[in-house]
Amino acid sequence: MIRFYKTAEDIIVDQFISDIMDFTLLGFILYLTLMLVFGLATYRKNKSHEDYFLGSRKLNPLLVAFSERTSGESAWLLLGLPGAALSVGFAEGWTVLGCVGGIIFSWFVIAKDLRIQTEKYDSITLPNFIASKFSRSADDKYSSAIRILSILIIIFFFTFYLAAQFLAAGKVLFATFGIPAGIGMIIGASIIILYTMMGGFLAVVWTDLVQGLIMIIALIVLPIVGLIELNDQGLSLAAALESAGDGFMSLSGGKTGWAAAALIVGGLSWGLGYMGQPHLVTKFMAIRTPGEIKQGRRIAIAWAIPAFFGAMMIGIIGLAIYGRGEFSDIEHVMPFMATQLLPAWIAGIIISGAIAAMMSTADSQLLVISSSIIEDFYHKTLKRNVNEKGLLKMSRAITLLVGLIGFLMAYSSEKYIYTLVSYAWAGLGSSFGPALLLILKWKKVTAAGVLAGMITGTISTVIWITFDELDAFISVRFISFVLAFLAIIVVSLWGRGKGPA
Repeated sequence: MIRFYKTAEDIIVDQFISDIMDFTLLGFILYLTLMLVFGLATYRKNKSHEDYFLGSRKLNPLLVAFSERTSGESAWLLLGLPGAALSVGFAEGWTVLGCVGGIIFSWFVIAKDLRIQTEKYDSITLPNFIASKFSRSADDKYSSAIRILSILIIIFFFTFYLAAQFLAAGKVLFATFGIPAGIGMIIGASIIILYTMMGGFLAVVWTDLVQGLIMIIALIVLPIVGLIELNDQGLSLAAALESAGDGFMSLSGGKTGWAAAALIVGGLSWGLGYMGQPHLVTKFMAIRTPGEIKQGRRIAIAWAIPAFFGAMMIGIIGLAIYGRGEFSDIEHVMPFMATQLLPAWIAGIIISGAIAAMMSTADSQLLVISSSIIEDFYHKTLKRNVNEKGLLKMSRAITLLVGLIGFLMAYSSEKYIYTLVSYAWAGLGSSFGPALLLILKWKKVTAAGVLAGMITGTISTVIWITFDELDAFISVRFISFVLAFLAIIVVSLWGRGKGPA
């Protein structure tokens, strides 16, 4: 079943001219066409900028759960996590546990309260909600500063996050069809920007449903087929990994002492970021009623567990079958395995899953950045009153502009998807996560404390990520979150101000 070549790149040229490529490409084109159809179908349903950014809080639990999950697990899940598992083996399991734990925590602790309170304060964005919590108290003097700082944080970190998604489009199309990475980025970015600009939040959640189904199919089917291939070759997974080198079977990656502890903390710390991602918590705000959070929670968790373990196993099985030397870019392992182990038409669906992962996150990020600029800055901070039709047009224009900036950054980037997402995840998670958690659960929190926490989370992330030695000592995702959390508590208690209304 397997044909062996010197490198993964050698096989790409052969695949590009083969009949297999025709079927795979056809499936991919049909998928992209379907995404555009969703954008067109939802275009006229947007009557106001609230429709465009939040779907008027009328979404059912299934749509919300799939949209939250697929938006949260970007191309990082289909390309970055398998690549990391290929590189380090079972030690990447700590990342899986951290992510699944973070998802469960957000749905149980954050989701319902956020849905109730954002409606109470008539907020359709996370920055506006945080600022509005203090606008009716003695801390009102800080609300504008909180709103402006939130906007700047979102624009800064989401630019890296968005670039990672466009970079993923280039990698998948190159690894699958031999299309140059730059052209692949143009194709992926164009489709995402177009359907998001047309359909807004409704287009995003409906495409997320389709994308979520494709992603979970890919993450379940490909590991199973990989295990079958191992068996056909007469290999056991354990034996193959042992022959690959030291540490691949170890949960500590072969490390001991503080190095092992830092690896474990670094993996688990991915879970801290979930409650601070604006493009995820916005989905909680859009569900029809707070009572339906319970149903959405079950769907989201049922999706997350097999998805994360499947992604890790793709990398580990790829390591066992091919070894690391087969890939000049470890993040090519998923599309490479799909084209080698599956019939062409199924491979097309699986590979579309990687594009789906990229699209489902990028479209939500586009909306969050656009909503921050239009709703939080132009409408709330500058207090410019424009009719709904005008706001809607401006929202679409900003979506286009932000998408182009993200594309240009991706085009000039040489970093791995995993690295870009890790940086953005740490910055957003530490800037907003502790603030949101304490606002919802601690009555003594003050606006000054929240402002201090957001500044601390942002600065510590930038400093920590600049020096590799610091991040190797302890994960930026962990230290930034902890420092921001402590800053909010210390400043809130020290100031002895009144809590939010």
